Amino acid sequence: MLDGVNRRIDRWRTAAGRATAVPFTVRCGIALTGLLSIGVAWPAELLSDPKLMLPVLAAVFWPAMAPRGRGGTAVALAAIAGWLIDTAGYGSPVELWRVLALATLLYLGHTLTALAAVLPYDAMVNFDVPALWLGRALLVVLLSAVVIVLALGLTADLGGEAFQLATIVGLIAATTVTMVLTRMARRE
Repeated sequence: MLDGVNRRIDRWRTAAGRATAVPFTVRCGIALTGLLSIGVAWPAELLSDPKLMLPVLAAVFWPAMAPRGRGGTAVALAAIAGWLIDTAGYGSPVELWRVLALATLLYLGHTLTALAAVLPYDAMVNFDVPALWLGRALLVVLLSAVVIVLALGLTADLGGEAFQLATIVGLIAATTVTMVLTRMARRE
């Protein structure tokens, strides 16, 4: 067992020695968005508790070290858990800026993890590649924020059954799009 651990450490040393700037920057972006999402989601009282935050911080750096695994999901679940603890457990109000910031950070972390998963750590890549990738991601975030603000504005106008109907229609549309995309992916 100790021999296996030593081999893994040697592989990490070799990888760190061969790493290039763009993949390293992308992985630093993953860690930064993870840290910021935890900071936005978790209550301030718990952020200062080292016993609780050490495993959460380990989950934050997991996708930066191994982006092809389930680390991105672990960070998202840790942020969502912190959000639920803060709003349901500590009674913090749900504020629009926190919702938008958390959604933005989780999406950027997700998309950077996807980029890092296909980008070898020693790849020679022009900085235009992650810049265009992030540009598209920021466009998605901006359009999503506009839709969220418009939807929240409509909730004040729509009350009761009309709002419930709109929610059900939206869920049906999202499910239908997911099913169509799944079938299209299987066909190819």
